[in-house]
Amino acid sequence: MTGWMMRRLGMTAVASLAFVAALLVAPMMSAQGLDPATLLKPPTDSWPSYAGDYTQRRYSTLKQINQGNIKNLALQWIDTLPVTAAQANGPDAPPTIIGGVAEKTVPVAPPHVGGVILEVNGILYVSAPDNAWAVDARDGTVLWHYFWKTRGGTHIGNRGMAMYKDWLYFETPDDYLVSLDAKTGKERWHKEISDFNQEYFSTPAPIVVGDHLLVGTGDDLDSPGFLQSFDPVTGDLQWKYYTVPMQKGDPGLDSWKSLDAARHGGAQVWIPGSYDPETHLYIFPTGNPTPAYTNSTRGPGDNLYTCSIIALNVDTGKMAWYYQTSPHDTHDWDSTQAPVLVDGAFKGKPRKMVLQAARNGYFFVVDRVTGEHLLTSKFSNAANWAKGIDETGRPVRDPAKDMSPAGTLISPDNGGATNWPPPSYSPDTGLFYLPSREVYAMYYQTETDERRVAGLGGKEEDPVGNLGGAITAIDYKTGKIAWQYRFPSGGAGISGLLTTAGGLLFGSDSAGNFVAYDPAKGMPIWHARIGGVSNAPETYLLDGRQYVLVAAGTSLVAFALNP
Repeated sequence: MTGWMMRRLGMTAVASLAFVAALLVAPMMSAQGLDPATLLKPPTDSWPSYAGDYTQRRYSTLKQINQGNIKNLALQWIDTLPVTAAQANGPDAPPTIIGGVAEKTVPVAPPHVGGVILEVNGILYVSAPDNAWAVDARDGTVLWHYFWKTRGGTHIGNRGMAMYKDWLYFETPDDYLVSLDAKTGKERWHKEISDFNQEYFSTPAPIVVGDHLLVGTGDDLDSPGFLQSFDPVTGDLQWKYYTVPMQKGDPGLDSWKSLDAARHGGAQVWIPGSYDPETHLYIFPTGNPTPAYTNSTRGPGDNLYTCSIIALNVDTGKMAWYYQTSPHDTHDWDSTQAPVLVDGAFKGKPRKMVLQAARNGYFFVVDRVTGEHLLTSKFSNAANWAKGIDETGRPVRDPAKDMSPAGTLISPDNGGATNWPPPSYSPDTGLFYLPSREVYAMYYQTETDERRVAGLGGKEEDPVGNLGGAITAIDYKTGKIAWQYRFPSGGAGISGLLTTAGGLLFGSDSAGNFVAYDPAKGMPIWHARIGGVSNAPETYLLDGRQYVLVAAGTSLVAFALNP
């Protein structure tokens, strides 16, 4: 109830106001928390984790909304989240909790919602850099707002929160893991997860597996990547796994010029992984080596375990297997794209697989039990940086396509043939869907001094050609493109994707539209112009109605069928 409404109604309406206020807070008080077993189930009446479940298929079995009635899908509510100090302290503001370690708030870029929005028991849990909110999923009412006073750092985005029972977890750009009470938004604890002074910044959504809270972080300078497991109750560290060799005798060290090069070699953990409960393996992708564009300090080897898919035992943090999708990367094409877990037939035999469309323009199928390579195909016709495929299915880098003082024409550009916005897989069609793009750029070497090429240095990139963006569907059994819908305006859609049992593929286009496509044929069959989709859509069932939710900047937009 707003301040002006209270003044207008006067003291005679106190009893009625109390009754209405109780109704407004009822959704917050009725939240019963999350049963961790829910994370093992395909998403239906909730969306409890980064991709809805551990497989990262981003597929929902809901079909109340389907191709037959999609024309009746309509806006139900839209709400803009409070993010500024003025909004947080205004007369209509929800309860705001202030956290953080900085004495004063450091000015940073305005936040946007780019990651997952959890939905549990009728409550939406939303995050953006330095911010978290609880929102009533029925009408968009903000129930509480948490604001973290940051020390600064890179505020490129936040991929979302994790939930365990009645507690929420998210990472801050200045490298803290924060736990909140889901009912009130009050802080339970915060733990430093990486060294802010070494240029780390933290964007991934944590993942809860049993009594493990799995947390990644990143760095664009010259520090090592790592994945950590924390106790979700206390926040105590359980184990830490470095994604590059850190000691003499570590596996993979012979793929680096020296131990010092490996220790500064990157392989950051930018996005959440997937979890296979049968093998108890957490399967996650790693980032590019550093320096990103030159091998002068890295040596000529593969630079393990950069640009790889890694499977760890979730209890011990020990590696079971790995597969490298881009050996000795020299273009900043990290492989931090979603590893999607699929069970199905492959060459006439049942297989448990990992599917990944990588930033370098290639699609991979790997056995998720053993790490055995099954298939590699090229999904970007423009990709020109590799000479071919080796005996293990890995693209073979062409040194002539590295940056040079005179300039080298390369595709993909730095943005990649795809990037972190999540793909989707539908068991109904057997197709893997991803947002893709084909861009050419000239890469110029601007520095030869080894002391000045750390991180992303030593390179200038100028785009010179754009074949446009598309949604691409791949048959995982053959690696061939089943269909491709190119955006008429030539731009590139940036949102992730969602498929449903209703025969729908939700995503965006390059013109600011939220779109439903036919997943079998790739044609758009419904759209709503909302001014730019900023995250991957999701769906849930609430009070017998199926909702589809998406974000546009700091606005949440919910759709359902009209009665």
